[in-house]
Amino acid sequence: YVDKTMMLSVLNDFIDTDNKYVCISRPRRFGKTIAGNMITAYYSKGADARELFAPYKIAQAPGFADKLNRYNVIQVDLNSEYQNTRDKVHLIDILSEKIKKEMIREFPSVAIIDEYSLADSIVEVHASTGETFVLLIDEYDVLVREQVDQALFDSYLSFLNGLFKSNTVRPAISLAYLTGILPVVRDKVQSKLNNFREYTIMGAGALAEYVGFTKEEVERLCRQHDIDYEECSNWYDGYRLNGLEVYNPESVIMCMEEREFENYWSRTSSYQAISDRIRMDFEGTREAVVRMLAGESVDVNVTRYLNTMDSFSSKSDLLTYLIHIGYLAYDRKEKTCRIPNREIRQEWYNAIETDANYKATSRIIEDSKELLKQTISGNEEAVAKALDASHINVTSNRSYNNEDALQSAIYLSYIYALNDYTCVREMTAGRGFADVTYIPLHAGSPNRPAMVIELKRNDSAESGLDQIHRKEYYSSLSHYEGNMLLIGINYDEKEKTHTCRIERHVK
Repeated sequence: YVDKTMMLSVLNDFIDTDNKYVCISRPRRFGKTIAGNMITAYYSKGADARELFAPYKIAQAPGFADKLNRYNVIQVDLNSEYQNTRDKVHLIDILSEKIKKEMIREFPSVAIIDEYSLADSIVEVHASTGETFVLLIDEYDVLVREQVDQALFDSYLSFLNGLFKSNTVRPAISLAYLTGILPVVRDKVQSKLNNFREYTIMGAGALAEYVGFTKEEVERLCRQHDIDYEECSNWYDGYRLNGLEVYNPESVIMCMEEREFENYWSRTSSYQAISDRIRMDFEGTREAVVRMLAGESVDVNVTRYLNTMDSFSSKSDLLTYLIHIGYLAYDRKEKTCRIPNREIRQEWYNAIETDANYKATSRIIEDSKELLKQTISGNEEAVAKALDASHINVTSNRSYNNEDALQSAIYLSYIYALNDYTCVREMTAGRGFADVTYIPLHAGSPNRPAMVIELKRNDSAESGLDQIHRKEYYSSLSHYEGNMLLIGINYDEKEKTHTCRIERHVK
């Protein structure tokens, strides 16, 4: 069990304040539902949870007992309600009636009449008894993601408005806690939920460490289960929330239980989410995808996306959506996104494998495994030919000869290497900057030497090798000892071809 109970201490500071409306959005399998269950167990009058929480951090926090099992909790799994209701048009009415019946049983002395809405019923209980409520709605955005018909959506908006925007209901609610994959919809729902404080995967605030596993928690799990932490990090790390490294809990847990590093994401999600979006092919989308597949980060403007399934109007909208659902990681400082880890990279491979627009890229990925093998064996001609092909696929004619395109061609050609290497662009090295450096994830592997690459244009591959030696670029790998490949690559702008020279080195 990974102790996330101090999340309750944060929420305790929100109860009955202006910050009592909280909305958390994260990708699937990040622990949103289990956190909701924990919140219910702590606040609900339905049970005495003191012994349940006694072994954990929250039990030692100030004010632990003050709010323990003191509230009436209404917990709704909206996805379950939607999927299991036959009469979906009247979903909200059906749901409201179910909750009202429970309230009538719980408060038999309060006059809750049939004509009351759920909000009216909550107000009546509060007026008669002074009791307040904690409301939890898990997957509050399911009706947005399912793109339900307008009648149901309008009914849902009225439901939200009645509960969360009424000054009459406000005193009866001590805490409202919503979870979803997407943040609040900005063009349809925001007016109903603009009093909610949002904690997203791009701005997680005080709740960053509580939804998802942190680096320290995963390190501890790896020690307990005798799992290689570095390999676990390579597979499942990659998300950054408010300065914290955050892992997908579901994948980490499956890895611990099955003792295998695999793509567990595919068991609970589908790469179709990627395929459906990149098929829209807005200007610049394909180039951005290819660059990310090659290990690069790309610029993204996350401020324009309206958080709906029908408001995509640009490449940035698509990338922002993929950030929210976990297929990309966001760097808030640099305002860029990238593919976070090996597990998610496999989902991207799956997505483009059957997409006609990415057929050439898919072929390069397949060829990249062979290219790495030929590079390690010193086959200079094979490396040059592979660069010729990837250079075409990573650039447009307009940018074909620029330096970024040449570097991107390198990254694309060595896509497969990202399974076993960390790629560093312009690493400070010796007396300058090495253009591209590949550092093995597992030091000492005889089949995975470090690779230092120097790029030239309209010069010679030999000149690249000479520069590596003159400026001692290999000295930058201060903690690396063993086999290295020093690689000089030249690009001829006129012929649009590459030449390559490879030299072995031992450090």
